[in-house]
Amino acid sequence: MRMDVTALREQFPILDRRVGDHPLVYLDSANTSQKPQVVVDAVADHYRLHNANVARAMHMLGAEATDAFEGARAKVAAFIGAGRPEEVVFTKNASEALNLAAHSLGAGLGPGDEVVISVMEHHSNIVPWQLLCERAGARLRWFDITGDGRLDLEKAEAEQLINERTRIVSLTWVSNVLGTRNPIADIAAKAHAVGARMVVDGSQAVPHQTTDVVALGADIVCFTAHKMCGPTGIGVLWGRYDLLAEMPPFLGGGEMIEVVEMERSTFAAPPHRFEAGTPPIAQAVGLGAAVDFLTGVGMDRIEAHEHELTAYALGKLTAIEGFTLLGPAEAIERGSAISFNLEGVHPHDVMQLLDSRGVAIRGGHHCARPLHRRLGHQSSTRASSYLYTTHGEIDALADALVFTRDYFAPKFRG
Repeated sequence: MRMDVTALREQFPILDRRVGDHPLVYLDSANTSQKPQVVVDAVADHYRLHNANVARAMHMLGAEATDAFEGARAKVAAFIGAGRPEEVVFTKNASEALNLAAHSLGAGLGPGDEVVISVMEHHSNIVPWQLLCERAGARLRWFDITGDGRLDLEKAEAEQLINERTRIVSLTWVSNVLGTRNPIADIAAKAHAVGARMVVDGSQAVPHQTTDVVALGADIVCFTAHKMCGPTGIGVLWGRYDLLAEMPPFLGGGEMIEVVEMERSTFAAPPHRFEAGTPPIAQAVGLGAAVDFLTGVGMDRIEAHEHELTAYALGKLTAIEGFTLLGPAEAIERGSAISFNLEGVHPHDVMQLLDSRGVAIRGGHHCARPLHRRLGHQSSTRASSYLYTTHGEIDALADALVFTRDYFAPKFRG
């Protein structure tokens, strides 16, 4: 059954806004998604009626807050196919989750060990591994990409990128720039064959498709709430429970301990050993509401809608003279983020002129500077859709791009 996008949009109050004389066309969902009213209400209701700290307060409000917080954990676990709620760790965002993975999973690394990432990673999946390798004396290596923006698996095989020295492989599931969906299960199998751990940045995947972390074959998957209709300020690290139980804490403080003595401390079982201090309680409640919302819409329907919309957008946009696409040109194993450049126009100029026509996109290197250097582009413009995006909004984007191109590059004018 096709999704009724018109009815769905009515649940997002912000989509009724206008930019001057133009209706808002929000095409920056890879940056952050908009929030349905049920998520806004869930956060507000928590603060109005149930606000208290979790775990510590034994009164009624404390019990209600704890139930809501742990209930959100259970909802997230079910949403991603986790084996048990205790495999879900709440962080402040995906960046913190990836830093946690690098710090704790990489605690035993030393000289001669290797960590493998890719050139298409977001900075959040590059810098933590750089810091780890600097501390440990380990070597950082990476997958290159092919001309059409896919991982260069043949080159990696020829270079024996994943080998007996590899300890950790950390890759994005879906590129935030190229839209490329990577073959995580196959790469995880290669990593496990040499005894390495597989970490996945799922920030651009989990909000858009059905997720089964067990079938994915990963050891750790990180993602964030604000890209999946949830609040800012909360992210998720899922890890296999036996692995989490082996990992040392990332941060020290209250609630992550078992016993504290002046000489030493022992630590709580997962997930609490990784959740020092007061956690993002209201944000977890909002994330739980977002999970309920997405589940109600149906992840299969969301994925089908985005796939069809991305195919439409690729056809429409690549037909524009002077348009250069970054990433796969077909909607096959591809997410909905579409990055591009217009000949003779800087991405910041594209972004500003489109904004004057009500079209919200992003211009820059999208926290992926090494990838842009590899592609030979200083930066790019990115349009990214989600479950509430319509074909009419893609048409508005195309029209605005033609207007912008002609404004800055008169040679294209008829």
